Amino acid sequence: MPPYNQQPTDPKDLQKNPPAGTHSTVVFATDDRHEALSCSLALSAVGISHQYTETPKSLILSVDAKDAAKADMQLKAYLNENKNWPSRPVATTDDFIPLFQPPTLLLIGSLMLLYTVTGPWSGSSLWFTYGSGDAKAIIENHQYFRLLTALTLHADAVHLLGNCLFGGFLFHFFCKLTGNGLGLFSMLLTATIANYINVALHGSNHLFVGFSTAVFAIIGMLAMISRSHRITKRYLQILPFMAGAALLAMIGSSGERTDLGAHFFGLCCGLAFGWLLCRPAVLRLRHSIPLQTILFTISITSIFIAWSSAWK
Repeated sequence: MPPYNQQPTDPKDLQKNPPAGTHSTVVFATDDRHEALSCSLALSAVGISHQYTETPKSLILSVDAKDAAKADMQLKAYLNENKNWPSRPVATTDDFIPLFQPPTLLLIGSLMLLYTVTGPWSGSSLWFTYGSGDAKAIIENHQYFRLLTALTLHADAVHLLGNCLFGGFLFHFFCKLTGNGLGLFSMLLTATIANYINVALHGSNHLFVGFSTAVFAIIGMLAMISRSHRITKRYLQILPFMAGAALLAMIGSSGERTDLGAHFFGLCCGLAFGWLLCRPAVLRLRHSIPLQTILFTISITSIFIAWSSAWK
């Protein structure tokens, strides 16, 4: 342990009038006690005898004149090695906590309530006549509101329950990562775009309803968010894509009335939009309460406007 000496002396005076004894050359001065003690240990580790002096304004390490050059070299090397240590933690999606709980019950409750009014798919139902995804009406009559209203209609109770249970779970977890406004807006936007791509490729002879396009959009976005954490090993980066493809194969392609195209394009649009959500600038936006409120309001309002347009 180096000798300890507490003197009420200014560091400039020490350099002009060095302390008596063999340790007469000042090699380091700081006001950080932790840094001074670390440098003292560094000198002790290489066997350089030195003196630790504390003044009201700084902490000083001094050595014998013959050891000054060696001590200076050792301290510079030590400080250079530990310049950025400890490193600052990098912000990730894990550092975000939403202000409010996700509106999962609102979403599921709204879909179920609407189903009690519309009932299952029926050619005589005005709800399906005006709100279903009719490709011909969308392409030829430019009734783009159907891209959104179709998400809220379901062919039967099994179709509804599957989307509510599985989709509700994914939506809840997704909003935990993005916030309610950004999460709901992202889901509706990607699902609407996916429906349009599906319609454009199918042509005018195509009908569709159901929330499952939005469910697969969420799967795609969650896959990309998950991928952003797997940066150490390249082969781990493809696991989220494989998981998304496996879910598409297992639950997105079964059943004679399943719209595989809507599921596939929902997944693809979700992957693309998920990449955008992982950008640092977008991640910072999650903390903006005004933005989250605006996006949530826009999302809810867009659904009402879409149905209002359908009934005109």
